[in-house]
Amino acid sequence: MQRSDVTIDIEQYFRRIGYEGVVNCELQTLRSIVLAHATSIPFECIDPVAGTAVSIELDAIFDKLVCRRRGGFCFEQNALLASVLRQIGFDVDELSARVWYNTAEGTIPPRTHVFLAVTVNGTRWLADCGLGGSTPSGLMELDQFGVEQALVGEIRRIVPIKDRLVPTFMLQLRQGDLWEDIYEFTGESMPKSDQAMANWWASCHPESKFRKNLIVAVLNRDGTRCTLVNREFTRRRSAEVLERIKINHPNQLHELLGDRFGLNLPDPNALANLFG
Repeated sequence: MQRSDVTIDIEQYFRRIGYEGVVNCELQTLRSIVLAHATSIPFECIDPVAGTAVSIELDAIFDKLVCRRRGGFCFEQNALLASVLRQIGFDVDELSARVWYNTAEGTIPPRTHVFLAVTVNGTRWLADCGLGGSTPSGLMELDQFGVEQALVGEIRRIVPIKDRLVPTFMLQLRQGDLWEDIYEFTGESMPKSDQAMANWWASCHPESKFRKNLIVAVLNRDGTRCTLVNREFTRRRSAEVLERIKINHPNQLHELLGDRFGLNLPDPNALANLFG
């Protein structure tokens, strides 16, 4: 279980994400830190694919994402972000969600996502740096329902889901004329004990998509996104594919991870299983 007395080196974190702005509890500071994080620390599930369990102890997260300049998934990314924001003085809640994005039709995904609700001057803002290729490109007002919210290069909204015994909401992304479901949530907090259970499932269970698939993604400052799924790399703007690369050799994969995502893997054989 994560200790409550762990603090992190905020200056080192700021260097990792390239943040040089003011440090206060204002909305613009929150907006700038979240965008800097999302465009600097990639989402990745390299450890689960390689058969290595993911630790969500804060000191382990800091060592991996900041000191070793790796990436991670939601339980790492948003725990690191939450810790930084709390040390600055922001009011942060960690909320649970059920991700529908890229879920096979006819299946109900487990509740294995955590995102942040950050309160500034009485308004709650959704902040999330851990959703892979669908990580929001900015903050959203959490309690604005049915209202289109413009982020960097995309439009999102939060809508109530009808006919639920407990009030439930869906985060959606506009794709052309259609709205794509991203994740549902009730506003229930996700304590560290629940995160530990969900993290075990995501990183260790043989049916977890993060055990079966290499997924790496990062948001770029111009609103484009780079995504790697197994052996296919794409760079896109919204639904438009700008570049596609098929990866045929482990050396090509390692070079791409470094060039496009800034990831340097110490073990050259960590992902050899992707090539049979």
